[in-house]
Amino acid sequence: MSPSPPQNPTVAVSPMSMLGVTADTGRREHYGEFYGLREAPEGAGVIVGNCQAESLRIVVDGPATPTVRVPPVHELTAHDVPHLQRLIARASFLAVQPIRDDYHDLPLGTRQLVGLLRPTARAVTVPIVRYTGLYPFQWVIRVPEVTTMPPFVDYLDVRELALAAGLPLPAQLDPAGVRAVAEDSLAELRRREGDLDVAASDLFAQPTFDHMRTVNHPGNPIWLGLGARVLEALGSSAAPTDPGRPILNGVQAPREAWVADAWDLDEEPRDDWSIDGARVPSAEVRAAQGAWYRDNPVYIERAIARLAPLLARWRA
Repeated sequence: MSPSPPQNPTVAVSPMSMLGVTADTGRREHYGEFYGLREAPEGAGVIVGNCQAESLRIVVDGPATPTVRVPPVHELTAHDVPHLQRLIARASFLAVQPIRDDYHDLPLGTRQLVGLLRPTARAVTVPIVRYTGLYPFQWVIRVPEVTTMPPFVDYLDVRELALAAGLPLPAQLDPAGVRAVAEDSLAELRRREGDLDVAASDLFAQPTFDHMRTVNHPGNPIWLGLGARVLEALGSSAAPTDPGRPILNGVQAPREAWVADAWDLDEEPRDDWSIDGARVPSAEVRAAQGAWYRDNPVYIERAIARLAPLLARWRA
């Protein structure tokens, strides 16, 4: 027989929980207008999408186009849906990324959300921005059979992945190779923009490291450019709001010298990651992720299969 548990076990209690503040209550306060804790501005617009949607909202928000902060679509639950529907039904506009019908078994598809708008409201469809021209070997791949992601950051270095698979790649690409990867990325972005109201692909005509912090975290030049186009599509003459700070910069990837050379950039290379303000040497990240790959052979197999065309090009 197992011993009886102590009658008064010691439990670690955080100072916030002692004040009655939980992660859920903190989240509800952060999205207070969404949850009805605070009154939203009359006719406030709504911007729906992944983590990029909040960045777009920041630059679109202004006196003539007030907005409501909304959780990323992948975080929304069945409990959240009525709150979102209520806001969209009252909104003067909706800006939304491409989202498939019944996303996560919830009525969150682009078409479904646009259908909630009142007749006088405007809808603007916007792209999900991904660009590899500044980080040619960086990728994000999720494998259903593997529930975790590589350590430190969700971004994999294809060179480290290929090494773990016994398919080593060159450490760098020549300028023509960098530009070829960039053009492939832009071709895919242009394809996805084909049915949308605004585009972002041409904003990369002269890319700098300020344009992208990682392959899927655009910087301020992209947000201000995209925000201006959304406002124009809404019929507003207002300029986008410059927040006076870097947007979406919680994670910043290393800046490799050979990439800067390919684009004739004067920006200083940086051989570490910035993760929530902390500097982490790229060698430390590569070593930890390399060990993780070797411990997760299914991930290697699935990721290598998806990257086969790129690997063939880089190893040629």
